[in-house]
Parts: sequence; structure tokens; C-alpha cells
Amino acid sequence: LTGGQIHATDHSNASRTMLMNIESLSWDRELLDLFQIPREIMPEIKPSFSIFGKTKADLLGVSIPIATILGDQQAALFAHGCDRPGMLKCTYGTGSFLIANTGDSLTKSQNQLLSTIGWTQKINGNLKTAYALEGAMFTTGACIQWLRDGLKLIDSAAETEHLAMEVEDTNGVYFVPALSGLGTPHWDMNARGAFLGITGGVKRENMVRAVLESIAFQVKEVVDVLNKDSGTLMTNLKVDGGGSQNNFLMQFQADLLGIPVERPAFIDATAQGAAFAAGLTVGLWDDYHKLVNNSTVGQVFEPSENAAKVQKSFMVWQKAVSRAKNWIE
Repeated sequence: LTGGQIHATDHSNASRTMLMNIESLSWDRELLDLFQIPREIMPEIKPSFSIFGKTKADLLGVSIPIATILGDQQAALFAHGCDRPGMLKCTYGTGSFLIANTGDSLTKSQNQLLSTIGWTQKINGNLKTAYALEGAMFTTGACIQWLRDGLKLIDSAAETEHLAMEVEDTNGVYFVPALSGLGTPHWDMNARGAFLGITGGVKRENMVRAVLESIAFQVKEVVDVLNKDSGTLMTNLKVDGGGSQNNFLMQFQADLLGIPVERPAFIDATAQGAAFAAGLTVGLWDDYHKLVNNSTVGQVFEPSENAAKVQKSFMVWQKAVSRAKNWIE
């Protein structure tokens, strides 16, 4: 972007390299030596909300300040207004990623979550750090793509909502979405995907619904371990990403978690968060909370009378997961 003039990154991205000490916020000499990486080739680490440089003039026709660098999930967290401990969001994409703000001190997960940097900024000359815990679910939207492109059970992702609502339940079918292993909290790369509980009475609609339910089940697993790490129960889930447009999935998620699920009108939260941060950094706006409060809420999904039944099915799904784990020896 700068034509090679600036070699820099921010703390949120540097924290994902396995080379930065997330407590000292600097490149870790021991890790660099372990991987035989010279310190001299590493970029300068700057606060997330900083002027990193300017774009090369002939790139965009004008030289524009690069005023923010953020990881994608961190940017979405910022867009949702999750600037305080106990606030979390989940992005439903090809994979799904749940991240929660844990405040200005590092929380070391005891339940297989990733401790990371949300963002950093200079306030009155002092560096302020927002730490976070993150859970990664590898194949969520990718399972829908597989139904469409691999199994040819659907023609489009949008069709899944209608099909799932045509049946009362999955007729006993459970899907383990381990098409590329299982992420948080299992971290089992030897697990493989599976449909369990299939009988002669199972229809296409049941199988599609089972796949959608498995996405929500994965998110619940992560929320459950996050509750353990934080010591407090999360009371609201903010969502974004393409999968959040599926009304069946969002209602099922609310029933499963037993908390409201809030979907904004604008679901590309990553882009919105980066724009918010850049605008605040250059002084285009001066009130972050006003920006967030002016963002339109699209729909809030409240837990329904089906919540108890849905939560019971989660325990059966966990049994199915245990059957699919360590499949490859």
C-alpha cells in the first residue's frame, strides 16, 4: 500500500503470528530464536488505531492515510460495540468465529480458547490494550456449501432456511461438521464429518436441518467454555456474517443458548469496524459509542418455548461428536 516505504503491523495481527509476547506487546526473542527468524526482518508493531503511513499516490489516485490495522474478527468485535468485558460476538461465515472482550488484562484460557489482542490505542499518551478470548469453528458455512456443491441436496444456501422449517425436527439425525477436523474446544484434526441416527424415514429436509443445527451446537460449545473461563454467564450474543441471515439458524441459536441473539441491519461488521476505527483515528468522528448506538439493529431473536427441547438435543449431539473424534489413527 505504501510502495514499500512502511514495514509495520498492529498488535492484533502480530498477536496471531505466535511470535509476539502478548503481555509485553513486543516480538518475543525466545520465539524468534526458536524458529530462527531474525528480529531485523520483523515489522514494527504499532497501536491498532494509528497513522501507519500513506498509500502510494498512484495506487488509488490520491495519497490516503492508513489510519487503522485490525484483525478481521477484532474489527467485527469493535463494530458491535463490544469494548467492555463480558461482551461477545460471533461471525458466521465459511467458518465461524466467536470472540469476547476480556478487558485490559490478559485472560489465559483453561478451556482451549485462544487468548489474543482485540486492539490497542494510545489514550492521553498511554497505551491501552483490549484483550480477548476467541473460539474458532472450522466448518460451518462450508458445510452448507458442501450440501450444495458436493451432495447436491440444495440449490442455494438461502434454501436451507425454508427446508429446515418444513420439518419439526431432524427425525433423530445429528451431523458432526468435522469436514476438516474440529476446532474449539476439541482441536482434533483427526475427527471427520458424520451423519448419525439415519433411518429409512429420514428426508432431505431432516438432513439439511441437522447441518444447520450443528452450526449452532458448535457455537454453544464455545460459549459454554467461554462462560467457564470468564466466570460469568454471557447474557447476549451479537452476530454478523452471511450465515446470520438465516432466520431458522438464529432462532435455534437463541433457543440453544437461552439468551437473545442480536443481528444488525448491516451484517458486514468487519468492514464496518475497520471504518469506525479509521474514522475515529483521523478525527472524522469523535464519539465511538454514538457511532455504535446509531447502528441499526435488524432483529433480536429471543429464546422461545422450544428452548428446553433444543438444549436437550445438544447433549445427544455431543454423543455424536464423541463417535467422530479421532477417526483417523
